[in-house]
Amino acid sequence: MDSVLVIDDDHAIRLLLTRLLAREPIEVHTAEGGGVGLRMADEVGPDVVLVDLRLPDLDGLSVLEALKARHSDAAVIMMTAFGQIENAVEAMRRGATDFLEKPFTHPDKLRFSIRRALEGVKARRELSRLHQVQAGRNTADQLIGESESTQRLRELVRQVARSEASTILIQGESGTGKELVAKALHYESPRREFPFLGVNCGAITETLFESELFGHEKGAFTDARTMRKGLMELADRGTLFLDEVGEMALGSQVKLLRCLQERILRRVGGTRDIKVDVRVVAATNRPLEALARDGRFREDLFYRLNVIPITIQPLRERRADIREFSPATEELMLGYSWPGNVRELRNFVERLVILGTTGLADPSHMPTPFGTAPGTLARSGTAGTLKPLAEIELAYVRDVLGAVNGNRSAAARILGITRQTLRKKLGEIEANTK
Repeated sequence: MDSVLVIDDDHAIRLLLTRLLAREPIEVHTAEGGGVGLRMADEVGPDVVLVDLRLPDLDGLSVLEALKARHSDAAVIMMTAFGQIENAVEAMRRGATDFLEKPFTHPDKLRFSIRRALEGVKARRELSRLHQVQAGRNTADQLIGESESTQRLRELVRQVARSEASTILIQGESGTGKELVAKALHYESPRREFPFLGVNCGAITETLFESELFGHEKGAFTDARTMRKGLMELADRGTLFLDEVGEMALGSQVKLLRCLQERILRRVGGTRDIKVDVRVVAATNRPLEALARDGRFREDLFYRLNVIPITIQPLRERRADIREFSPATEELMLGYSWPGNVRELRNFVERLVILGTTGLADPSHMPTPFGTAPGTLARSGTAGTLKPLAEIELAYVRDVLGAVNGNRSAAARILGITRQTLRKKLGEIEANTK
């Protein structure tokens, strides 16, 4: 049940508030002074506290500050006598949720203020709970694996996350878990209470890049009907994740470089510089240093991004991270090159589960392409009887489609591709096998 604590030295006020709230599903506690009220707050942990500005032992503002320090998630409503509005404004500045004037000539206003305060408390607590769940799912512990390189990666992520590094570059092939590392860098850091925002740089055109990252003022262009903050500003005090930064147009790179150097941005159409405190984590599966040498990526931006480099090894170079399979299956999996890295391994395990595999998977459960996994052909000695790759791939795709009763969306998800890619692949494979 929701609880309310009333701190007021006037017995009549305490009795009136108790009776007014008796109709609500609320447990009411009362105290006649500030010291007693603080001790009672420690005992009952109220959701909402109503505090009189004038108390015999402590002034209401002192009680407010003590409550915010000891019960930060509780809402505090100040009660004032007529003519004390200036003090009420100061109370709001110090963190009070609302203030009410005495005498209470409008009981409905009082009930509304308490209901609104309770809703705010519940919303903040739920947001905090969800944040804790999200943080728990995105720590360095989620970088699963026992290989030496994965253990070093977990240690490095924890070390960098807790540092004051403001720019970090993650490099690794597609599917190695770059976004997972980026989230761990945020949720293991002191910035965890603030936003983690991400954007795929390859999906933003050069004309929209500046508005997306830095925002725009009203009237800056035809469709700018209102002012809009950009991702860099929205992520203030938190983390901005720039995925596929190697796909960014050269013109966009210049604008990003200035912001990274000075941590200052200007909205499109604006005249005011806005200072931001944001950690920028960039990720790429392309060799940025080589691209910079070839003039396809700005060299100065590369060095600005590469302050703290983190490289994720592909799965084929950390085979010790493949676990929990029968010895024969492990042999096949360890011989496979895993071009899709961790993403491909995850999809593979999901396929085994969906196709009804129980216990330890053995070679009979393996998808068809593993029969031609690199490393296994040389050992099999059956090259003369092998089928064309397109035929094997088609058979496997058909197996997956059959397992999900022809649901192409589900099949595409299991295969790790889009529906459009699945449709295109089916057409190409069937054409090649006719």
